[in-house]
Amino acid sequence: VREFLHQFAVPFGFGQSNAKMAADLGELLVPYMPTIRVPRTGDRVFKSECAFSYDSPESDGGLYVCMNTFLGFGREHVERHYRKTGQSVYMHLKRTVKKVGAAARHAACTMRHAPCFLYLELHQNYNADDYEYEDEAQLVIFPDHFEIPLPNIEELPALVTIACDAVLNAPCGFRKQEQDSWEEEVQVSKHARSLRQLDNGVRIPPSGWKCTKCEMRENLWLNLTDGSVLCGKWFFDGNGGNGHALEHYRETSFPLAVKLGTITPDGADIYSFDEEEAVLDPHISDHLAHFGIDMLQMQKTENGHVDNQVRPRVTEWEVIQESGSKLKAVYGPGYTGVRNLGNSCYLGTTMQVLFSIPEFQRAYVGNLQRIYDYSPLDPTQDFSTQMAKLGHGLLSGQYSKPPVKSELIEQVMNEEHKLHQQKGICPRMFKALVSKGHPEFSSNRQQDAHEFLLHIINLVERNSAGSENPSDVFRFLVEERTQCCQSRKVRYTQRVDYVMQLPAPVEAATNREELIAYEAKRQEAQEKMTASPEPVRARVPFTACLQAFSEPENVLDFWSSALQAKSAGVKTSRFVSFPEYLVLQIKKFTFGLDWVPKKIDLSIDMPDFLDLTRLRATGLQAGEEELPDLMPPIVLPEDTRGRGLSPPWSVKIDESAVMQLAEMGFPQEACRKAVYYTGNMGAEMAFNWIIAHMEEPDFAEPLVAPSLSDSGPSSASQAPSTDSQPPEESVAILTSMGFPRSQAVQALKATNNNLERALDWIFTHPDNEEDSGSASDMAETEPNDNAFSSANDPAGPRIKDGPGRYELFAFISHMGTSTMSGHYVCHIKKEGRWVIYNDHKVCLSERPPKDMAYMYFYHRLSRS
Repeated sequence: VREFLHQFAVPFGFGQSNAKMAADLGELLVPYMPTIRVPRTGDRVFKSECAFSYDSPESDGGLYVCMNTFLGFGREHVERHYRKTGQSVYMHLKRTVKKVGAAARHAACTMRHAPCFLYLELHQNYNADDYEYEDEAQLVIFPDHFEIPLPNIEELPALVTIACDAVLNAPCGFRKQEQDSWEEEVQVSKHARSLRQLDNGVRIPPSGWKCTKCEMRENLWLNLTDGSVLCGKWFFDGNGGNGHALEHYRETSFPLAVKLGTITPDGADIYSFDEEEAVLDPHISDHLAHFGIDMLQMQKTENGHVDNQVRPRVTEWEVIQESGSKLKAVYGPGYTGVRNLGNSCYLGTTMQVLFSIPEFQRAYVGNLQRIYDYSPLDPTQDFSTQMAKLGHGLLSGQYSKPPVKSELIEQVMNEEHKLHQQKGICPRMFKALVSKGHPEFSSNRQQDAHEFLLHIINLVERNSAGSENPSDVFRFLVEERTQCCQSRKVRYTQRVDYVMQLPAPVEAATNREELIAYEAKRQEAQEKMTASPEPVRARVPFTACLQAFSEPENVLDFWSSALQAKSAGVKTSRFVSFPEYLVLQIKKFTFGLDWVPKKIDLSIDMPDFLDLTRLRATGLQAGEEELPDLMPPIVLPEDTRGRGLSPPWSVKIDESAVMQLAEMGFPQEACRKAVYYTGNMGAEMAFNWIIAHMEEPDFAEPLVAPSLSDSGPSSASQAPSTDSQPPEESVAILTSMGFPRSQAVQALKATNNNLERALDWIFTHPDNEEDSGSASDMAETEPNDNAFSSANDPAGPRIKDGPGRYELFAFISHMGTSTMSGHYVCHIKKEGRWVIYNDHKVCLSERPPKDMAYMYFYHRLSRS
């Protein structure tokens, strides 16, 4: 066969085969027939993007699709796949795009679609009236690059003809994967029209939610039948709860629930337990209104973005995108844009910033060949491969080339004043991979760039076992000092974090008088139904934000182990370590009383240089007394009450204080709980407890307290049973985070198998307690640059500590009224100049809006 191929081979990249070759095609393909497959249902055909690069059929070398695996490869990478797999037969796809002049436009219109027989989903913004396409397809046999033109060869074996036709007409693989996830979200639930809602008087507040069966405050779902707020299940990425929403459905058969925090005027995330999938509810606004939630108070602007006050947001869009400036486009390595796939700008801006960091460049682009050589047989599903591919696409300059001279001349001749834009890259394969299995990022809705950054960091850490972990540069330890306001005793704990969330105190605005006057005029205009006044943006000093971060904050549901009761507590946070790269998120978003997500319109004078040294943690100070290491009483669910517990009325409670509170009109059971949880310290203290907890769903439920047969509340080592082993699923979740199995089991046993409390227990019970005093020494001796530590715990997280002095190098800005709508752009400082990345448009920035960003990225300054 090899001699036959050499005799009749068409040189690679050249014209048609001769008649003799066509006559012997059947015999020629016989040795390769076992390797040629017809795509079956479920097979993904990647024919519009290379698995290792952003080459496509429109690239100079076209795209090669393996006729066995249906993976696509550019000319530079197809040889690697052939050597690794031995697959010899590929379909070579090439599309030529030609711009049609005005004179030839009419003549070309009848022929434009004749040669375009490939079903390709490419992503160029071509106007069908200005361009024509010419498609070519041929089979190529490796390693001799023997070419068989398609589709005009009748002598091909039937199997080959069927396979070629199926590949040519198949949708691309990752597009099908995305469509599947989107289609699941748009199915109307069969329960939507006839949903029964109980008239039980439940009203849901706009914030402060928690699961009614546990203490979870994340991943909460509102049951649309009875208004119960319950936690979801634990997800692989570390989010989730204890599955109480599903348990509630099994007990009640109430089918529909909406995820709290996702409600916007455009809809919400709704799940049907009965149908076991995400669904649509056309009557969701009515169903939410039943519980006091109004989701339709926002209007839409002409560009389709949700908006409450149109005029402020118009100014914001112009300022952040620098619309009034004639920006100069830049090209080359590091200046490659990312095309918007439809509400995917949160992904593009985040990845642009990450790959401007040397550690990410070195981990993925620096190891590009090694990652590619050791990639699995399906590189589209390998995180490291797709990260390396994205990094190379952004940094190589291969997809960011300046216009050639002929294009500039044509632009001048046609009097086109539109700025020439680069091609950029289209990260569909990357988005399909990193969003796989995630309920939010797998959708085509806008997302929060902050949440996506944490999601990517999580993926990087999970896929960096045994290799360099570039996300180490973001990780830092936070010391939380919690103080009981009554006993004055304190507790110090540590936690890992990646982002510093900075409050934005509008009350500290330097133009507060202007804001008050504007609000008065706005309300007057609203009452008189006249035009709104010119909006005023709050100007908040950065020092005020830093001061708000460092001040004590109240702790919700604080249980004092010194008082053995719930009490008032305050918490302050400090840095145990400073990261190599500091990410600051401005807390601009909040919920109004009408449940409408609002964005605070403000500007902050963010500094180019930042010194946080004074925020370094100091640890336990002389004269401070630690809170006892005791666990709060375990409140058991209804079905376990009475087993090993004394009835509530057996608890010693100051009945006179209960009567004083009851006479004020509060439910008697709530009064009993208030007196109990404040340690019988009087009606006044109990009254304060009632005010702080009266909006909780279980406020008026009967008190469930531990038996008083013991001398006092059980300690952490006594409360749970140590005989039974914790659930293996919970142990696996903790060990997947890097904690030893023995420590995970011990933590779960000590916290009655509560995952959230188990994590806190791990950080407050380090294995190596002999070095516990070293944290207090950090303030006296500044650590070395880039010094690694494990937070006094050999099994703990790797911390890269150093001085707390930083310089701003990037920021991500958001336009719109909610993180679930609007648009993101980013500015990055490169070669001493600021560059704006607005999707695929990359230009030099003239007025970087550093005062209006959402997330800021600082790099640590060296000691010098």
